[in-house]
Amino acid sequence: MRGLKVRGGNKGLAASGAAMAGLAAVGVFTVACSSGGSGVHDEGAAHTDVVAKATPSPNSSPTSGAQKTEGANPVKLIMSDPKVSERVKADLKPCARDSYPLDTSYGNLTGGTKPDVVVNVLTCGDAVGMGTYVYRDNGERYENVFAAEEPAVYSAIDRGDLVVTKQVYAKGDPAAEPSGEEVTTWHWAGGKFVQQYWVRNEFSRAVGEGEAIVPEPSSTSEN
Repeated sequence: MRGLKVRGGNKGLAASGAAMAGLAAVGVFTVACSSGGSGVHDEGAAHTDVVAKATPSPNSSPTSGAQKTEGANPVKLIMSDPKVSERVKADLKPCARDSYPLDTSYGNLTGGTKPDVVVNVLTCGDAVGMGTYVYRDNGERYENVFAAEEPAVYSAIDRGDLVVTKQVYAKGDPAAEPSGEEVTTWHWAGGKFVQQYWVRNEFSRAVGEGEAIVPEPSSTSEN
């Protein structure tokens, strides 16, 4: 999963965990989870969508909910946001020319008239998530309604909910081999994000160590 460093032997597990309706966020510095910006503790991936041109049928109707009309400037959102730590701002630099390590998603998370914006801040070298944020258009400006800052954290929009995945490291774990992952599904209700599901996946240390012994098929003879 982009934004998270996953061991080779556990890529399938990490991918399946994100698809489940529950994953967790642990030890996140700050999570702003209300339209007023109150903080809650807790803890990916948008890429440019390619939309095929098609002629709508006469019976087709517009999709309900907020639709993307124009893209927000994710760099400006992050750099002007007082809820983003100075550490993240200092590390947010172009990887090449004007190419910033940001993944941005647009979707209807909070039920507004305009799409919400999910921004994941990554590292340039290995694309590990440093922070993830949700911005809601309040009619005047984009306001931060969710923030999670922790190494290896990443958010994605899944069927109208926010799914936050964070890798967990035990003492002595190398960066490329976390002990597990926690994923939380957040749902917008009553003007704030409310935790819906939580799942923790613990990775096996046996996977990828040594070579599997495959028995040779027994030979049979015909009389």
